[in-house]
Amino acid sequence: MMLSSKQVVAAAHAAASRIQDLVTCTPLDCSAEFSARTGAEVWIKRENRQLTGSFKIRGASNRLATLTAAQRDRGCVAASSGNHGAAVACALQRLKTKGIIFVPEQTSPAKVDAIRGYGGDVQFFGTDGLDTEQHAREYARQHNMYYLSPYNDPEVIAGQGTCGVEILQQMPDIDAVFVAIGGGGLISGVASVLKSHNPGVVVYGCQPEASPVMARSIAAGRILDLPSEPTLSDGTAGGIEANAITFPLCQELVDESVLVSETEIADAMRIYLDAEQEPLEGAAGVALAAVLKHRSAIEGRKVVVVICGGNVSQEVLDSL
Repeated sequence: MMLSSKQVVAAAHAAASRIQDLVTCTPLDCSAEFSARTGAEVWIKRENRQLTGSFKIRGASNRLATLTAAQRDRGCVAASSGNHGAAVACALQRLKTKGIIFVPEQTSPAKVDAIRGYGGDVQFFGTDGLDTEQHAREYARQHNMYYLSPYNDPEVIAGQGTCGVEILQQMPDIDAVFVAIGGGGLISGVASVLKSHNPGVVVYGCQPEASPVMARSIAAGRILDLPSEPTLSDGTAGGIEANAITFPLCQELVDESVLVSETEIADAMRIYLDAEQEPLEGAAGVALAAVLKHRSAIEGRKVVVVICGGNVSQEVLDSL
């Protein structure tokens, strides 16, 4: 199945109307600290203040809102390193629908607790996000349940694209955007919307050096099966499903891939925690680290950094 960026834009605007009562319109604030450090005008899109603490509630809500009653009655299965699972659990709870959330074995306790806090039935499988997704898909097939992909679904991408719709409403004249990439759902949705408004917007796809699967795949022109090392950015770690509809969108929309080290991620997270006094998770630290790393390229420009989530364990905060 091929999905064009034009289709994503139309679906994202439809989703924005559909889920406006289910999600929070998050603030877009100028960061004095990151602006001073880069010489750019750096704006922070605070998806860490979103319901369930991350952008994932957008895609989960839109996907569930577009299911038929019969599909919801069969029950749903999701695979997630945490944030998608919490979002699905929250949406399922609202719709009084049963579901199972599979997570990798190394998922942070804070994210597991968040899923269970929304009534989610958590089951562990695998050590890589791709392994977990494949198992969840097979479980859903065997039990005649609906599989809710964290990124490989047009309605999920459209839901994530509502973040881009909000950015345009809040500040339509941006020059660039920095977005962390895992499976590519968020950047596919946001970049489609922003580039439809202004094709000149530069889209930076940000990944940890420890798990650069999308960046390496874009460079190779095909989806690669690569191992992932431990990373603070657990929300973006892992492989990409074969034939993922996000891959061609990322090929088209991502202007430059930026890889950052664990030290750079930790430094960026510390700066944000000190300056903003609110939690952020490793995946958000990846985007911030990329901004600092690319300061010379963005000097004097107006850029947006998507703080994709704030679900972080106390153990990680202590380690920083």
